[in-house]
Amino acid sequence: MSIQAIETKPYSLLFQAFANPTRVKILQALRERANMTVMQIGEDLSLEQTNVSHNLRCLAFCGLVSVERKGKSRVYSLNKETVLPMLETAEKHLNKYAENLLTCDVLER
Repeated sequence: MSIQAIETKPYSLLFQAFANPTRVKILQALRERANMTVMQIGEDLSLEQTNVSHNLRCLAFCGLVSVERKGKSRVYSLNKETVLPMLETAEKHLNKYAENLLTCDVLER
């Protein structure tokens, strides 16, 4: 397959899901506590429920989290099969290769 034949938009959209600090915080919270409601995530991260709900919809749409109805609540969990390895790979990369990343002003533009 040639490079020109690769559809890049899905890759870009997936990585955009990780590009939002709030979504990364939500993923990390779900990594630590497994199953959480919007209210629990909001309380743990000091975020408004509407903000949490909006970002969880994005994460669920991307397949990064799953949602299960329990009574009147929705319980969210991390897609451990793919997200855990991605977070671990990112951490390894950051620790080994990106020590100056926080001083980069190009990515913030």
